[in-house]
Amino acid sequence: MKNPIADLNKIFDSRIRLGVMSMLVVNDEISFNDLKQMLELTDGNLASHLNTLEQAEFIKVYKGFIGRKTSTTYSITPLGKQAFKAHLDALEKMINKL
Repeated sequence: MKNPIADLNKIFDSRIRLGVMSMLVVNDEISFNDLKQMLELTDGNLASHLNTLEQAEFIKVYKGFIGRKTSTTYSITPLGKQAFKAHLDALEKMINKL
């Protein structure tokens, strides 16, 4: 019998990264502040999880200015979309086998 969790992506074990990816898959882009507010996280905690997703090349970071204020937004990459879908498919298969 195949291990039921073998196809799950370890990066999405964190509920925070799962939440970030869930929001990005349905939005073109989201600002750091919006993610922080929606997930009710501190700057450092969110930044750490976003860095993990960026290092895996699952999200893309855009830094710019709105007036004189810095603005950071995030979007999901094609690789991120593919990995997240595969993770969700694996979850679904696992649930359906119960």
